[in-house]
Amino acid sequence: MKLHNRTYLKKIRKHLRNHSTSAEAACWDLLKHRQVGGHKFRRQHSIGKYIVDFFCNELQLAIELDGEPHADIQNIMRDEDRDEKLKGWGITVLRYENRWVFEYPEVIRQDILEFGEKKRTGK
Repeated sequence: MKLHNRTYLKKIRKHLRNHSTSAEAACWDLLKHRQVGGHKFRRQHSIGKYIVDFFCNELQLAIELDGEPHADIQNIMRDEDRDEKLKGWGITVLRYENRWVFEYPEVIRQDILEFGEKKRTGK
């Protein structure tokens, strides 16, 4: 079974890339061109039926930015279920509120670097 970038989600992925939020655009500026530890990230990458904001295949790491729509209990539960499904496929999800991209970009960068180091050393 093909798990990544399923064809039927291509138009949706493209639409999301072309209509990104300001937080997604700022986060992409942080992640593109292998700027964080030399790790390649993709925007709006589909895994199964889900589309994650950013994905690094090498690390099996997804970065999700959460804005206001993610704040209610139903969406929180949906996000938790989705993260568990991705975890079952060996993918770790790091979630940040949108404001973190603007207020604490170095924390996001450091979290990715630390995750990559743990993955590399197995610790």
